[in-house]
Amino acid sequence: MAFRLDQIKTGLQSFAIVLLFMPIGHALMVLNERIFEHHKLSGAFAIGMLGVFTLAAGISKYKNKAIATLLGFLAGVLIWTGWVEFSFVWIAEKLHVAPYYEHGEVATKPEYLVMMSSAGLLLSMLVYFGFSRTKCQFFNWFQKLAGMKERIGKEGRPAKLVAMTTFVETIMILWTFYIVLLLVYDQDIAGDRHPATYIVAFGSLFWSIYLFLNLIKISKFDYAIRYAVPTVIIFWNFVEVIGRWDLFKEIWVHPIEHWVENTIILALLMGFTVYYLKENRGLEAGR
Repeated sequence: MAFRLDQIKTGLQSFAIVLLFMPIGHALMVLNERIFEHHKLSGAFAIGMLGVFTLAAGISKYKNKAIATLLGFLAGVLIWTGWVEFSFVWIAEKLHVAPYYEHGEVATKPEYLVMMSSAGLLLSMLVYFGFSRTKCQFFNWFQKLAGMKERIGKEGRPAKLVAMTTFVETIMILWTFYIVLLLVYDQDIAGDRHPATYIVAFGSLFWSIYLFLNLIKISKFDYAIRYAVPTVIIFWNFVEVIGRWDLFKEIWVHPIEHWVENTIILALLMGFTVYYLKENRGLEAGR
């Protein structure tokens, strides 16, 4: 399939929106810890509740797929940041879990050491999705490979809530690759300089390039955003690993010290999002 200019524009715009959300999500977590130091769990609960209201708004706006998709993704980022990440912060502090140090510096925070304990639950969820009817290309590929596609069948098709679809996709992909990175970073399993970590880093980079080439063939903005979510998160694995290798400074982890750069990122995100919404005001269900 040949690339068309309008599809390339749609793909680039969708990729940019999702990509710019990644550092903002990190910065939001750090700001909550810094600003509400002794009340950070209350702040985290409020961030998660904002995500719930955002998801509810996305579901009520299901007739406009572009808005519903964007709200579903935003809800995923807010609930992951507020409820998921800070639930591990809470337990790590409650159990007095010590951070993991390398060369006298914190390499892995306590909450991420605790997060590794959710690997079994994640695998259980992946099994559920792997044996369910889905439009996810990865699970469809797995079902075809295992010869299960026809047996799973095409049952009654309920109304598709794109906000919920995007929300679940965001949570599951974030969770999956957090666990992947934490496992390869673990010195008892591999380590951040182990060949397995290089495979994850550069495998993610090449995988994201492949997905990006598919993304810029998509003409519908709402579908492009949903496709950009795994594309960007898989690419972000590479960003996370090279940050771990100290090849650049993660300015979003220091939002106060680098407030100018983070403000520029936020301004770019808002600009791309406003343009996206203007371009898609008439994107109704069934179009």
